[in-house]
Amino acid sequence: MPGTTLVGEVMTKDVVTLRPDQSFEEAADTLADKAIGAAPVVDDTGKVVGLLRDEDLIVSESNLHVPTWLNFFGVDFPMPGSQEHFEEELKRMVATTVDGLMETDFPAASPDDTLASVATRMHEDDITHMPVIDANGALVGIISRGDIVRRVADTT
Repeated sequence: MPGTTLVGEVMTKDVVTLRPDQSFEEAADTLADKAIGAAPVVDDTGKVVGLLRDEDLIVSESNLHVPTWLNFFGVDFPMPGSQEHFEEELKRMVATTVDGLMETDFPAASPDDTLASVATRMHEDDITHMPVIDANGALVGIISRGDIVRRVADTT
């Protein structure tokens, strides 16, 4: 039953990882060669420092969204949040290594979380992949929407 199934039973345990110093091209090749949509980024100690998703690579190739400005009585104001979004997109567009492309603020799961709770978080927050980290902070797996769908299909 997916509601009581633990993430540790469903997660992918043989995790493909990336390093922060890897090039954009190496990261893209790795995701494409392994046919995966995301990979945790680990430092030299094995600590997860980021998550690189295929959409992070696509951002670097997409069109830049220039901030929207409003003019009130001859004074220009940027729309709230649009300047920060613009700066983040610009940073990613010029990035040449994984550390410039990866998400550093990413959700993670525990192997003891229920599949239902993780599926809910993924759905509500539009998350496609979550590194699975144990109580000591070590990477033990990754859970994706595809893993959840396969588990649901196996139980029906």
